[in-house]
Amino acid sequence: MTFQEEIKQGIPSVLPQKKEYDPAINHAPKRKEILSAEEKKLALKNALRYFEPKHHAALIPEFSEELEKYGRIYMYRLRPDYKMYARPIDEYPGKSLQAKAIMHMIQNNLDYAVAQHPHELITYGGNGAVFQNWAQYLLTMQYLSEMTDEQTLTMYSGHPMGLFPSHKEAPRVVVTNGMVIPNYSKPDDWEKMNALGVSQYGQMTAGSYMYIGPQGIVHGTTITVLNGFRKIKLNPEGNLFVTSGLGGMSGAQPKAGNIAGCITVCAEVNPKITKIRHEQGWINEVVTSTDELVARVNSAKANKETVSIAYLGNVVDVWERFDEENIKIDLGSDQTSLHNPWAGGYYPVGISFEEANEMMANNPDLFKEKVQESLRRQAKAINKHTAKGTYFFDYGNAFLLEASRAGADVMAENNIDFKYPSYVQDIMGPMCFDYGFGPFRWVCTSGKPEDLQKTDTIASQVLEELAKTSPSEIQQQMQDNIKWIKGAQENKLVVGSQARILYADAEGRIKIAEAFNQAIAKGEIGAVVLGRDHHDVSGTDSPYRETSNIYDGSRFTADMAIQNVIGDSFRGATWVSIHNGGGVGWGEVINGGFGMVLDGSKEASKRLASMLFWDVNNGISRRSWARNDEAIFSIKRAMQVEPLLKVTLPNMVDESLLG
Repeated sequence: MTFQEEIKQGIPSVLPQKKEYDPAINHAPKRKEILSAEEKKLALKNALRYFEPKHHAALIPEFSEELEKYGRIYMYRLRPDYKMYARPIDEYPGKSLQAKAIMHMIQNNLDYAVAQHPHELITYGGNGAVFQNWAQYLLTMQYLSEMTDEQTLTMYSGHPMGLFPSHKEAPRVVVTNGMVIPNYSKPDDWEKMNALGVSQYGQMTAGSYMYIGPQGIVHGTTITVLNGFRKIKLNPEGNLFVTSGLGGMSGAQPKAGNIAGCITVCAEVNPKITKIRHEQGWINEVVTSTDELVARVNSAKANKETVSIAYLGNVVDVWERFDEENIKIDLGSDQTSLHNPWAGGYYPVGISFEEANEMMANNPDLFKEKVQESLRRQAKAINKHTAKGTYFFDYGNAFLLEASRAGADVMAENNIDFKYPSYVQDIMGPMCFDYGFGPFRWVCTSGKPEDLQKTDTIASQVLEELAKTSPSEIQQQMQDNIKWIKGAQENKLVVGSQARILYADAEGRIKIAEAFNQAIAKGEIGAVVLGRDHHDVSGTDSPYRETSNIYDGSRFTADMAIQNVIGDSFRGATWVSIHNGGGVGWGEVINGGFGMVLDGSKEASKRLASMLFWDVNNGISRRSWARNDEAIFSIKRAMQVEPLLKVTLPNMVDESLLG
């Protein structure tokens, strides 16, 4: 069978041979035992819905074994034999260019070089899934190959509910992930519903087909590190940034540190992912003992090197040893997946990686105790460093939240706030999001590196022209991004699809997108997919991250994210997604995103202008209503540009009148 024939086939009528479990692949850890005997039967019945009754007798023992062994039914047997990667768009079967572009994006999310646990269909974050099982993948790809521009595919937490009649201007795909009733949004609720095969954790860009590998977070991390050093009035050169995590998004940290120009130490307990990041060139060096690490860091400081060092071990040991050796940490953070603390998102100090995985599955109560004990130790060591002048910030991964729940000393004197700020509160919120700057991204679906290079040049030219007349308030952002895009090729950021990320405001996004569309119309480049991280100006309501710098009491509301995805839907997005759960945990955030295909047409030009303007200014308006000065400046500027925009502005109260 050809690749196209396999895609069009969907779930095969003749079952393929059972596949051997490949130990060389980075697999998801076994999930906790949570289903009753009756619920296990229900999980099997749910999985068997995808197959003709003649196959049920053969599949029941196999799926039962998967459920017992891994805590989930992944349907490994149905994993395709073809290589998983983003093929040039012309290689996909189909009647709709937009649908082919979505297939390109889905396969990129499952590329072995991109995905954290590719055989379990998990892209990043330990549990950020594209699909729950391989039957869903096969059926979705089949639907996309049949779709016309008069249909919309609805996706319920990885399950393709079906193709429905719509119209050319409607989204081709509408994705929901984990949208459960609020009172059933605790971590164990997710474990149970995911084990039953009825809901999934889409993370942010995993379940919305918009993940572009670690590059997707490198730029934001670079800006965070640069502005973190600016905040403490230090040049990055020869100064130290200590953090942890080399998995999906966290794998961007050492590369970002190199671009910023500092010394980066990033601890990681998983040898496989450490090896991958080193082979990809995202890390310069790997060390395996704290003795070696101390000597190497002292040498790097003395020589004012720019270097990234992975420590294969637990970050708690790093914080404690650096305190003993009196090594000055200038910036400190943590990007382990603490939204998922009991299932592999954070590994406790003092036990091996293998022992931890076994304990996690077979003695979850003890594992939880060990994690919380480790968090208390880590926080204690961090506090010692901050007393010596370290600037520590929470990286929006629920580190401070879970540390507080563990009883760690991380609370401020009022016992309401944390003693350390979120990076959004201190850096990304006031410096970027409130001004409308966020992670705009694009993918060249031709798969040609030369197309990506051309788009880099186009984007650079657009930004340089805009910078000539940009107000002083956003000149720093403009110059940081011009420098970034000019160095994009030499930094070798591409992993998987030919993709790029760039922080831009609404004006920048619209003008860059329009320039791309014109280049496509002239035949200079192939079709381009526009998108963004959900971690953006408007896409996410997350009280401990994206909306942590909202101080009017509304940071626990989710109107912005819901309005965003609805507004994108009727303003021209090719696909939209809305998720419960993201980088800070199930039940802690609502986030949404979009994808938009540019094909060089006048219709695409109209759609991009309408949708991108809304997609950014929706968030700026909410931030301005929260009385954020930078956002008030930005929305007033937007209203001057677009006469049809009329936003309610806040009136300020003289604090002295309130007593």
